Amino acid sequence: MKPLPSTSAGDPSSEELQGVLDASVDGIVIIDHGGRIEHFSRAAEQLFGYRSSEVLGQNVNVLMPDPDRSAHDGHLRRYVISRVPHIIGKGREVIARRKDGSLFPAQLSVGTVPHSEPPRFVGFIQDVTQRRRDEENALKLQERLTHVARLATIGEMASGIAHELNQPLAAMATFAHACDRLLGLPQPDIAEVQLALREIATQAVRAGDIIRHMRSLARADDLHRGAADINSVIVELTDLIAPDARAQGVVYRLELAAGLPLVAIDKGRIQQVVMNLARNALEAFAPNQPASREIVVSTRCCARGDLEIRVCDNGPGISEAIADRMFDPFCSTKPAGTGLGLAISRTIVAAHGGTLVHRPNEPTGACFIVALPPAPSGET
Repeated sequence: MKPLPSTSAGDPSSEELQGVLDASVDGIVIIDHGGRIEHFSRAAEQLFGYRSSEVLGQNVNVLMPDPDRSAHDGHLRRYVISRVPHIIGKGREVIARRKDGSLFPAQLSVGTVPHSEPPRFVGFIQDVTQRRRDEENALKLQERLTHVARLATIGEMASGIAHELNQPLAAMATFAHACDRLLGLPQPDIAEVQLALREIATQAVRAGDIIRHMRSLARADDLHRGAADINSVIVELTDLIAPDARAQGVVYRLELAAGLPLVAIDKGRIQQVVMNLARNALEAFAPNQPASREIVVSTRCCARGDLEIRVCDNGPGISEAIADRMFDPFCSTKPAGTGLGLAISRTIVAAHGGTLVHRPNEPTGACFIVALPPAPSGET
């Protein structure tokens, strides 16, 4: 846009300026050094519901709700005196007020009119209601996809989990029958009965822990961070991952460093990431691969202070065909894969201020590395 000259109403240059303003799809408002409106474009009329004749000469704060409305004149005077810009030349999102009192989110950019003294200001206003709505809808969709991926991961491991649950349930039934038999004897051995009852309680706790871990992963909660011991978070997944690994002849091993600082995480979300990575590793092994199949989940503290979770396998590794786009949504080499697991995992890690990257494992296989910042001192 060419420089806006200082004009008076009725001059040809003023009419030309008004034509330029009216051609803009964004609302344009020009004010003087006292905040009085000098020009009000046609798009501004549509945005705010005022006719130009209603606002010319009025203070521009009529277009603002409090507290911006009350503070605007002071900000303007400060600039006129100091000439130190605070918002001039910078775009920012504000809340604007229509004639009927309704409010809407707007993107505002403010500049000075060249060669004007005292200074005059031009503001470009864009209604971002639809953009805000689209962002909220995209966030909700991401949340739904994350939840679906979490349930899908658990569903894929359902066979192993069911086998793991069956063991404590079968043990409980065995010890219950033993109690019934012992109590039916003419002289029951009460110590043996008590031992059997304690075993029943132990197995019930084990089964309850497995179900509790499944429920925590299946929740569709918003992101709720809290200080957590990353090693404990990973150990809790053992009952959910190890059975499926054993069923496929894969050794699942933990190498957890001691003395790690706490991390501020949503435990269920980070567990979902580890589950996704472990599941991918399990599915990467070829049917004819030698028996020495192994997945290692390890933790360590980096020199820069971040905590690392590594999920490494000795499988065939990542195909070069997808190496550059493995984290893209819908990128998958699995016949029935959605291609969302890695994309969602990286989104979850990024929401925690961390990173998720891939490195080839040595001598063969893949290694996915999750780096998370430590919890702030106030949360430890």
